[in-house]
Amino acid sequence: MNRLQIETLLQEVRDGQTDVAQALDRLRDLPFEDMGFAKLDHHRSLRTGMPEVIFAAGKTTAQVAAIFAHMAQAGGNVLATRASREMFEAIACAHPRAEFHESARAITLQQAPTIPGKGTVGVVCAGTSDLPVAEEAAITARLMGNTVELIADVGVAGIHRLLAQKDSLQSARVLIVCAGMEGALPTVVGGLVNAPVIAVPTSVGYGASLGSIAALLGMLNTCSPNVCVVNIDNGFGAACIASLINHR
Repeated sequence: MNRLQIETLLQEVRDGQTDVAQALDRLRDLPFEDMGFAKLDHHRSLRTGMPEVIFAAGKTTAQVAAIFAHMAQAGGNVLATRASREMFEAIACAHPRAEFHESARAITLQQAPTIPGKGTVGVVCAGTSDLPVAEEAAITARLMGNTVELIADVGVAGIHRLLAQKDSLQSARVLIVCAGMEGALPTVVGGLVNAPVIAVPTSVGYGASLGSIAALLGMLNTCSPNVCVVNIDNGFGAACIASLINHR
């Protein structure tokens, strides 16, 4: 759908020939922008409630900068995950308001209002080594309009640290819990709250952790029925699910 078609549709709505619901249905299928090496889905947020995000790993700096520029030009908020400082510096030349979150390896540009979530998204991590994944989750959730509380270094080896955060845990509308090693923390948190818990296994641990396969399997075998699990180190995916829940 090109500009003229959109103008025609808007005129039809104005003149009462098309109602708002019908117009929204037609806009849901707007085409992508073809850059050759990338096809940008500018209207994903209209269909799914979440905008397209740049996964920077595996892309060149030039590709990430070009995609970022086109997405910024469309007027929405922009997020690039798994990004490097070199990529940020290339982006910042054209977009000085962009921010680099070094620990999370994320680049953000906030330039559009968002619909606020209905409650708080709690982001919990077992140890300081899990913070990069937790911060990726927190940054993503905030950019999607959620109030976020980050609770760090409350793993089960010192469970009194977790219990001291009980009020914050129980006031959250949805929780993201990141842990490596044996991956026990989400199950414990799930037993303390009446909210959904999204477990994120992190690739933190010694040899028999098998790159977080041990944590992943532990989380999948949880005995807390309010716990679900995303992929290893996928703080971004956990935040997307949490945001959808928090906006329901």
